[in-house]
Amino acid sequence: MRDPDAPRLPSSPGFWRSPLRGPWFTSVLGLVLLVGVTVLFVTGLVSYAAYNPDLSPVNDKTPDKGILGFYLFAWPTNPHWLYRLSQGVHVTLGITLIPVLLAKLWSVVPRLFALPPARSLAHALERISLLLLVGGALFEFVTGVLNVQLDYVFPGSFYPLHFYGAWVFFAAFVAHALLKMPTALRNLRHLREESNDLVSSRPAEPTVSRRGALWFVGGGSLLLFATTVGQNFDGLLRRTALLAPHGGGDPGSGPNGFQINKTAAYAGIYAAETGEDAWRLVVTGRTGTVRLRRDDLLQLPLHSAALPIACVEGWSTSDQWWRGVRLRDLAALVGYDDDPPDVFVESLQRRGAFRKAALRANQVADPRSLLALYVNGEELSPDHGHPARIIVPAAPGVLNTKWVARMTFGDV
Repeated sequence: MRDPDAPRLPSSPGFWRSPLRGPWFTSVLGLVLLVGVTVLFVTGLVSYAAYNPDLSPVNDKTPDKGILGFYLFAWPTNPHWLYRLSQGVHVTLGITLIPVLLAKLWSVVPRLFALPPARSLAHALERISLLLLVGGALFEFVTGVLNVQLDYVFPGSFYPLHFYGAWVFFAAFVAHALLKMPTALRNLRHLREESNDLVSSRPAEPTVSRRGALWFVGGGSLLLFATTVGQNFDGLLRRTALLAPHGGGDPGSGPNGFQINKTAAYAGIYAAETGEDAWRLVVTGRTGTVRLRRDDLLQLPLHSAALPIACVEGWSTSDQWWRGVRLRDLAALVGYDDDPPDVFVESLQRRGAFRKAALRANQVADPRSLLALYVNGEELSPDHGHPARIIVPAAPGVLNTKWVARMTFGDV
């Protein structure tokens, strides 16, 4: 039977009855998120910078970013696993923090219904930052998880939505952290619970301690970590990544048996246009244009490099052995002998994002940057970009263009 004297409105002091809510419980969760969200924000900016969006409009998915692009810099090629590490941390940590975020939101839900809405200017600013923080957190985590699951149900492109949402969320996060940090540290120093608006005036009988609740939240995060982190490895560990994507199709076995994002069929690539008689690589530069068959490329000096594939969705492969023509040697064919410039790469792919991509001069000049013809001692499979694909150290997977048809060297 419901207590007839029980408050019926969420704004009433006794409506929320859980004895777990309180400043110490909230402060512990808040400090975990303070560190975790800061790492997420930094690795998110790093991921965006890896696309070199200032280089070319085709690389830039947020053309109106304005001053928010202040951090952008020429993306390096060393260490070669840089993007694999940064994006792997970003996605794995984001999924791991979901139980902590939900527990934190649950712990402060009474404040969302507190009346009056604003008792002072400072209180009004705090409430606004709280609303932006909650809304921004839910938006960023939901869009991030949907992107990881390759489920693009949100309106518009993921890139600008997640980019601008991150700035709104992090600005509110910083404001809220500055306002609450002194109180959070004080609450952690004093295990004896202080009375505040989170402590229920009519607490129910406890069924678990606060530390038990923290262990429960931590166990949920550990479970999500264990079912996500395997996406960054090959073999049996990848099979444990139950909540993370494994790529866009079954890669099969053998030398070409490692993860892919999009198949040749998805990209609209037909065998008739990639065969020896039909396919030509068009290379344009300072001295004109050359057209190269695959046999012509095989007559050029071939080089090898051990490099991974790392995708924005968070999955990556271990180092694969690629063999092909160095990009800087292709630049030399069209007049750039000593100082190779940027390059604009176009694919046979007919639909989808990053059908075209640009690479900076430092990426072209790196001796490990190849127009790959082989991988792990075998010709590229159709799904891995036969007859030729780009492979560049530390670059996001989408910039390692497959089914290359044209390369234009010069200022991009």
